[in-house]
Amino acid sequence: MSERKRRIEFGDWQTPVDLAMLVCNRLKAIGVNPDAIVEPTCGIGAFVIAANRSFPDAKMIRGFEINADYLTDLRASLVEEPNAERVTLQVDDFFAKDWKTCVDELPGDLLVIGNPPWVTSAGLGAIGGTNLPGKSNFQAHSGFDAMTGKANFDISENMMLEMLRWFRGRNGTLALLCKTAVARKVLAHAKRQRAAVVDPFLAIIDTKKYFNAAVESCLLVMRFSAEAERHDHDYVVYADLEAVTGSRVGHRAGLLVRDVVAFDQSAQYVGMSPQKWRSGAKHDAAAIMEFERRDGRYVNGLGEALELEQNYMFPLMKGSDVANGDRAWRERFMLVTQRTIGEQTNGIRQQAPLTWAYLESKRAQLDARSSRIYQDGPPFAVFGVGDYAFRPWRIAICGLYKSLRFRLVGPIEDKPVMFDDTVYYISFNTEAEARAVLGQITTPEALRLYDSLIFWDEKRPIKTSVLNLLDWSRSEQPTLLFA
Repeated sequence: MSERKRRIEFGDWQTPVDLAMLVCNRLKAIGVNPDAIVEPTCGIGAFVIAANRSFPDAKMIRGFEINADYLTDLRASLVEEPNAERVTLQVDDFFAKDWKTCVDELPGDLLVIGNPPWVTSAGLGAIGGTNLPGKSNFQAHSGFDAMTGKANFDISENMMLEMLRWFRGRNGTLALLCKTAVARKVLAHAKRQRAAVVDPFLAIIDTKKYFNAAVESCLLVMRFSAEAERHDHDYVVYADLEAVTGSRVGHRAGLLVRDVVAFDQSAQYVGMSPQKWRSGAKHDAAAIMEFERRDGRYVNGLGEALELEQNYMFPLMKGSDVANGDRAWRERFMLVTQRTIGEQTNGIRQQAPLTWAYLESKRAQLDARSSRIYQDGPPFAVFGVGDYAFRPWRIAICGLYKSLRFRLVGPIEDKPVMFDDTVYYISFNTEAEARAVLGQITTPEALRLYDSLIFWDEKRPIKTSVLNLLDWSRSEQPTLLFA
């Protein structure tokens, strides 16, 4: 196995000892004093070494690792460490081990510490990796979410949900480095399961500094108490491992709220959007269905210059075009074959024979699109169309950018503008109506509500689930903040 593939397959981001020591120091500062310590994916052993140095009262420290060479290196490192005789190391596959029996044998207050793999199931699939849990829909996705990729998951998330089970009916602490988005999912799962959690928190870590990686990550700490009368599933987010004050993330009206103070100030606007926010059209074939116009011809992503009728060609704005509101339209187009989901496409043959001939020439590629949303539908189908997609005026925002910048988009060349599926929008028949609503959704109160609900570290921070929570009909229109 190549070094690159090995690192991807096992999510191999070895923790520096100085970072592991900072984690242990933070745990000591909040009173963690375990009887037994487990590192389920210990690698070369930074957390085993740091825990051995930091918790002298622990009776045993157990490290598990799938890579035998790493444990050989760790044993060599432990030779010079005091009290290392209480450390037991074992080669083990996390997904094959009987963890219940293992954990039940450990005495007293338990600390589970470490840095589980940061790789995703899709990332493993791309390299043919097999270091995966047994197949199960542990996130309970169904329907369209499962069809369109939400079943992809971080391997660490699956591992951490297994670790939560270890604390049923016992006291202890879970302290893990992970992606911040994964930490929130695990905390949400703990709330749904009514786990006996007390004072959980996240402390942001400098991933670039410690791992040379461009991903938002944190230390997740969850303390468990079988005796506590009250369990708290709200949590505090600290800016770093040494911060003593942070912002509280909580649950309000059944929602996970990033900033409970800001949310409470605008909570009167929480409801249902008078119009459902939609994502742009989806076709899964950009090289075939998207074009640039050059010298009067349409050039697709394969570099083919074509003469096509205008009937089914619509001006296109990508997410970056929407986010950069000052950018001029770049004469991009999308071929939209349907006006409603399931509409038959054979009418294109008579109305636009050149377009039909082009689609026929690409039938093999279009038929090979893997998503189930195209199966059993008419040939050359698209998704994300309906009457809303053909109204001339719309308010749009790109879900990928870390800014609440809404943009008013009117028709181009007398046609409604299409967006890719990184853009969310609502649409209107008149400019006056669109401008009025833009004013309502960009009041300080409305923007504060949106901001309180958005976790800006996520890959796609702005989601329709958040946009649809603002009842902008309750908002008074001010002077427009964005155009």
